[in-house]
Amino acid sequence: MSEEKKLSSLIINTMRTLSMDAVQQANSGHPGTPMVLAPVAYSIWDKFMKYNPVNPDWPNRDRFVLSAGHASMLLYSILHIMGYDLALDDIKNFRQLHSKCAGHPELGLTPGVETTTGPLGQGLATSVGMAIAERWLAAHFNTPDFKLIDYSVHAVAGDGCMMEGISSEAASIAGHLGLSNLVWIYDNNHITIEGNTSLAFSEDVATRFLAYNWHVQRVGDANDLEMIERALTNTKNEKERPSLIIVDSHIAYGSPHKQDTSGAHGEPLGEEEIRATKINYGWDPDKKFYVPDEVKTYGKEIRENGNKLENKWNELFKEYSKKNPELAEEFNLIQEGKMPEGWDCCLPRFETDKKGLAGRVASSTVLNAVAQHIPWFVGGSADLAPSTKTAITDGGSFEKGSFDGRNIHFGVREHAMGAIVNGLALSKLRPFASTFLVFSDYMRSSMRLSAIMQQPVVYIFTHDSIGVGEDGPTHQPIEHVASLRAIPNIDVIRPADSNEVSVFWKYIMELKDRPVALILTRQNLPTIDREKYAPVEGALKGAYILADCKGKPEVILIGTGSEVQICIAAYEELKKDGIKARVVSMPCWSLYEHQSPEYWEEVLPSDVHARVAIEAGSTYGWRRYIGIHSEGSVLGMRDFGASAPINDLLKEFGLTVEGLVKMAKKTIRKNNNVG
Repeated sequence: MSEEKKLSSLIINTMRTLSMDAVQQANSGHPGTPMVLAPVAYSIWDKFMKYNPVNPDWPNRDRFVLSAGHASMLLYSILHIMGYDLALDDIKNFRQLHSKCAGHPELGLTPGVETTTGPLGQGLATSVGMAIAERWLAAHFNTPDFKLIDYSVHAVAGDGCMMEGISSEAASIAGHLGLSNLVWIYDNNHITIEGNTSLAFSEDVATRFLAYNWHVQRVGDANDLEMIERALTNTKNEKERPSLIIVDSHIAYGSPHKQDTSGAHGEPLGEEEIRATKINYGWDPDKKFYVPDEVKTYGKEIRENGNKLENKWNELFKEYSKKNPELAEEFNLIQEGKMPEGWDCCLPRFETDKKGLAGRVASSTVLNAVAQHIPWFVGGSADLAPSTKTAITDGGSFEKGSFDGRNIHFGVREHAMGAIVNGLALSKLRPFASTFLVFSDYMRSSMRLSAIMQQPVVYIFTHDSIGVGEDGPTHQPIEHVASLRAIPNIDVIRPADSNEVSVFWKYIMELKDRPVALILTRQNLPTIDREKYAPVEGALKGAYILADCKGKPEVILIGTGSEVQICIAAYEELKKDGIKARVVSMPCWSLYEHQSPEYWEEVLPSDVHARVAIEAGSTYGWRRYIGIHSEGSVLGMRDFGASAPINDLLKEFGLTVEGLVKMAKKTIRKNNNVG
C-alpha cells in the first residue's frame, strides 16, 4: 500500500472511530452514517474543495452541506481533522450543553458549519440557494480579467432527504436553472429508523433526477476511493447540469453485528461492538478518541494550504479593487452586511388619501426604491409576483444563461423557496420571498430555520385576511399570523397604511440578526392623516398611540393592519358620544415586547382595563394585551371564512365600525360593573 493510501485509510478510520466514540460517550446519536460515509467526505474535502480552516468565512470557499444532519459526527470529525477550531474536547462533549458539537449541525456554533440542518431535505434546498448565489455573484462581480467568484457547493443526503418533498422541489428548480456548480451525494444505504427503505420507498432515484435534467452517476461501493474521485472529477467537467452521485453503501460499515441494520442508525453501537469494529478497521480497540500523529500533521498542512489559497485570492482582490473600485466597494459591503451610504434617500412618503393603496402596492413602490440602491437585493415569488407585487422593475430574470437577473422565479414551490432564500442569505445577499399568507404553512419549516440561524430574510405575505373575499376559506388566512408570531426571533409586521409600510422597510433592510414576515393587504388601506393623528415613526416601537383623548381613556382600541382603520372610525364615533377613547396601532408584537416597561405603561396603562383588540384573524394571543383579569375583548375570527365580497364578509363576522363601537361600550360597562 502506498503512503498516500495509508494516510487516507488512517484519516477515514479516524473519522469513523471518533464518530463511534462520541456517540457512545453521549449515549445518544447516529453512528452508522458517519462510519459509512467517511471515505466520501474525506475525498470531497481532500481533493475537491478549496477552503481555509483558519478563516471559515473566506468568501470564495467551496461549501459543504450535511443535509443528513443526524450524521453530524461525520462533519465534526472532518472539521477537526482539517484543522478548524474544533478541539478533541469539543468532540468528547458531543450533544452536551454548551458544546460546539450539537446533536445536529448549527450555524454559528461550530466553525465550518455552513447552515443549520436536521429537518431532512432542508440542507439540499438550502444548497440550491448557495449555488444560485454563487452564479449571481459571479455574474455581477467577475470580469474578463478577474475570476473573483468560482466556488462549488456539495451537499450530502440520505434516504430520508430523498423522500421529503422539499428535495423534489429543490432538485426541479436546480435542474431547470442548470446549476452545474451544485453536487449532491446520495447515501443509498437502504436503512431508515423503521427498517429497510423498501417498507416505504421504491422509486428509481436515478431516473427521477435524469428527468430533472441532472447529471447522474453511481458509485457501487462507498469504500472505493478511486470510483468516488472519478465521479467527483466528472462533476467538475459538467458545465450544463447539477450533479447527483448515488453512492451505494452499508450503514455502520465494519460493525460485526449492526452493519446494514436499523439499530445502527440512531443509537450507540455499545462498547463491545465498538471494540470489535475497531479491530475490523485495524485500530487499537483500547484507544478512545484517538487521532494518530500522521493525521494531526495532515491537518496542519491543510491549514497552511488553506491560508495560501486565501492569501492568493486576497492578492487577486487587491488588483481587482484597483481596476474595479466601485464593484470592490459593493463586494465589501456585502461581506460586512452593510448598506450603501444614502441607500434610504428615496424611500417614499405617502400623502393623506382616503382611498389609499393596498399594502402590497405600497410595498411594491418601496421595494423598488430599495432595489435601486441595493444591487444585491434579490428575490421573487412562488409564481405570484403579479399578485404579490414583488417584481423588481428592470431587474431582469435570474435564469439559465442570464444569472445576473434579480427576479428569481421559484415556481409553485413554496417550501423550497423558503430554504433557497436561506441559502441566499447565508451567502450574504439580501433576499426576499413572497406568496399569499395562507401558503406560509408550506414554508414554515424553512422559516423556522431562518429564525434559528438569525438570517435577515424578508418574507412578503400578501392577501392577509378574509379580505381575500371571493376565493373563500381555502385562501383566507385565519390562524397564520398567530402561528408566525409564535416562532421565536422573527418579526411579524402587519402595517396599517402605506407610511407604516415604508418606515418598516427601512427597519427591515437594516436588520442583521432575524427574518421578517411582512403581512400585507390585497384591499386598499386609507393613508392616515399624520397631522391629525400620530407621526408614523411610532410604529417602529411595535405599538404606538395613534389617536388619543385628554386625560385617562375609558377604553383602548387596539388594531393591526386593515383593522386600524376600523379603530380610527370607531374612535371618532365614541368621541361623538362623549366617550374618551385611545387608538393603539400595534403592527409588530415582538418589537413592542422589546420596549421598556415604562413604554408599555405609557401605551397600555395598567389601570385602564377596558380594552378591545380587533384583527381579521385568529384571536389567539391577544389576551396578553387586553388583560388576563379584565373584561377586555377581542373581535376576530374563531372559524374559517367564507366565499363572498369583502364588505359582506366583514359584516358577517362582525368586523365593522358598528361592531367595534358596540363592543367598546359593552366592555366599558363591564369594567365599571354596570349591568
